[in-house]
Amino acid sequence: MRIDVLTYNIEGLPWPARRNRSGKLQEIGRRIAASRAAGQGPDIIVFQEVFSKSAVRAVEATGYHSITAGPGAKSRQSRNEDGALPGTRKALKGEIGPNFTSSGLVIASDFMMEKKAYRPFAKGSCAGFDCLSNKGALMASIVIPGMPGRLDVFTTHMQSQGASKVPVERHAAAHFRQTSELSRFVADEGVYDAPVIIAGDFNKRNSDARYYNFKRDLPLDNVHRHCLERPTECEVRQQWRPDEWRRVQDLQFFASGKTVTVRPVIAEGMFDGGSSGPVLSDHVGFRVIYEVNWTVEPAR
Repeated sequence: MRIDVLTYNIEGLPWPARRNRSGKLQEIGRRIAASRAAGQGPDIIVFQEVFSKSAVRAVEATGYHSITAGPGAKSRQSRNEDGALPGTRKALKGEIGPNFTSSGLVIASDFMMEKKAYRPFAKGSCAGFDCLSNKGALMASIVIPGMPGRLDVFTTHMQSQGASKVPVERHAAAHFRQTSELSRFVADEGVYDAPVIIAGDFNKRNSDARYYNFKRDLPLDNVHRHCLERPTECEVRQQWRPDEWRRVQDLQFFASGKTVTVRPVIAEGMFDGGSSGPVLSDHVGFRVIYEVNWTVEPAR
């Protein structure tokens, strides 16, 4: 069968970080709902930056039956066991004080979610203005009718680079810590023999250090790279550079399970100004159609 997964950072930041976003957020919800009603909507959507009330309403307006969110603004972080980040903490950069917002993470699907879990990144695993949000990771084990076992879907929104407004050695160290914590979360909450998809805003654009550190801790296949290297197996419906896999923030990674294999067969943009809809966020949605296969034992 084929499974359709969209990752989309909807730029749902509250005022004063963003202004006049309610109209475009409402349009996002309306368009996804219309696509879903026509039988053309994604099977699974992972959202990032669902912070404001308008952003929450937009996600609810999509109409998906199963929706889970987290971590929340007050979700408890684990203790910092790695010491201080390089440099000094800056109160005016948001590094001292409570989290003002949730992680902004949501997973939505019409399939049943057998298990749901989230985990904030530990105290001290953020840098600069990113610390205003209780960033972390969210997962849902999704039951797909007809497919044996389940599909484990994870999403995250990781430490930014220049937008954090702190030196590179500080935000890079925070990203490395978050990568390690994401890896542990996947190992703790996932099932060893189940297929896995991890999609979200990884904030690794143009950073080989971030990318290869992530690849070491989470040895999954990158859809961008997979499709570029196998053009006869995966149809790309966007204009990609040969090194596109390291030029974008919004990525999807995948791994097959013990009995169920998964591979991307179509990759395309959504809300990118083309036929899939106008640009409604500072990110473009990244949509991947996966082919899922398993062996059926013959009946006696």
